[in-house]
Amino acid sequence: MSSHLASRGHTRNFILLQLASFLLLLSWAMPGTKALWHTIDTPVYRLLNGSLGYLPAWDFLWALLSTRVADLLAAVLMLCSLISGGLIFERQQLLRALLVFISLLVFTLIVRTVFTRAIDAAGLQHASPSVFFGDGFSLSQAYPWMEEFMEIKDRSSRSFPGDHASVLLLWTVFLSLFARGKRLLLVWLTGTLLILPRLVAGAHWLSDNLVGGGFVVMQTLAWGYYTAAGKPVYRLLNFLAVPCIRLARMLPLINQLDIVRLEQH
Repeated sequence: MSSHLASRGHTRNFILLQLASFLLLLSWAMPGTKALWHTIDTPVYRLLNGSLGYLPAWDFLWALLSTRVADLLAAVLMLCSLISGGLIFERQQLLRALLVFISLLVFTLIVRTVFTRAIDAAGLQHASPSVFFGDGFSLSQAYPWMEEFMEIKDRSSRSFPGDHASVLLLWTVFLSLFARGKRLLLVWLTGTLLILPRLVAGAHWLSDNLVGGGFVVMQTLAWGYYTAAGKPVYRLLNFLAVPCIRLARMLPLINQLDIVRLEQH
C-alpha cells in the first residue's frame, strides 16, 4: 500500500495520470472529437432508458436503485469491503486501507469542486439526457411516491461530471490496486452495476461518468495517492481513528468487526 512518498515509481504514475486525464478531457471538450462522444452517449442512453416502460418489475428495480436509499446501501457495501478482513485486504491492512480511502475521498471532494467550477466557467456544462431529450421514460413520474420519500435521481440540469460515479469509480480503482484474479473481476462487476442506475434513469450521459468521473478519479489518485500531499490528511485521520477505535471496542457487535478486533491485540 502506498506510503505517500514521492518515489520514482510514484512520480512516473503521477505524470501518466496527468497525461491520461487531460487527454481524456480534451477528447470530450474539443469540437473535433466531442461529436464522437455524442455518437456514443445518445445510443447508450436510448438503449438503457429504452428498456424501461415494458415490465413493471424491471422499472421498479431501476427506480429503487436510483434512489438515495440505494446510495446509502452502496456506501455500506463500500465500507464493508474496507473493514472486513479476507475480502480484499488482510486484517492487518484494514485500518490503513480505510484511512487511505477516506483521505482519497477528501481529495475527490476538492478536485470535483474545482473541476465542476472550471467546467461551468468554460461553458461546457450540460443537462442530463433525460432533460436534454425530454422524451424518455421518467422513473420519478412513474413512481411519484418513491420520488417523494426517497428521491429518484433521474434528471439534472448540470450533469457533468458524474459525482456519484466519481466515488464509485474511485472505490473500484482503489480496490483494483490490491485485488487479483476473480476478486478483481468481482470488484469491477460490482462497480459497474452500481454506476448503471443513473445511466438507465437518464441522470447522466455515459461521458459524464467515463470522462468526468474518470478525470476526477485520475486527478485524485495522482495528487492524493502518488504524491506526499496525502500524507498530512492520512496522519490527521490516523490520529482521529485512535479514540474512534477505543469507543468501538465498548460497543456490542461493533467490537466484533475485524478492523476493531485487530486493534485490540
